[in-house]
Amino acid sequence: MNEMLTPDDLQRWLDEHNVDARLIRDIGDTPTVPAAAQALGVETEQIIKTLLFRVRIPQSGEVKSVVVISNGEGWVDKRLLTARFDVGKNQIKLAAPDQVTALLGYPVGGVPPFGHRTLLPVVIDPPVLDLAGRHDGLIFGGGGDDRTMMELRVETLVSVLGDRVVE
Repeated sequence: MNEMLTPDDLQRWLDEHNVDARLIRDIGDTPTVPAAAQALGVETEQIIKTLLFRVRIPQSGEVKSVVVISNGEGWVDKRLLTARFDVGKNQIKLAAPDQVTALLGYPVGGVPPFGHRTLLPVVIDPPVLDLAGRHDGLIFGGGGDDRTMMELRVETLVSVLGDRVVE
């Protein structure tokens, strides 16, 4: 199995790709979105989460992986994925932690929105995009482990992900 990536790996990636984002380290124990928001002094809606879903295509039996970036407190509406992949909701599963680490490189609870080991298609939940007009566009996502967060703007998120974002 591949070695787990760390906040230091993410910082190198940010530097190499000239990404305007900042890692905030050692924020303390933040097991929930409200705890993370309180530690950072921001609103809960500014916290985003990066999730990995596995989609089984019944016709071929193929399993595809897709990254979903959503608002930290919201539930991912699987209808976004069922429509995109033309499958039923039972064909879509949240990836297991070992799959997340293998494909994205980071542990669950610290997965950043980009800088992953494997480039995969990305779906950005519309409420995340709506944050571009609030809070000066500032959002906070995983920073490589469960004690690090990344501060960035919605426009940076969209720009970095570029053509990997699927409707």
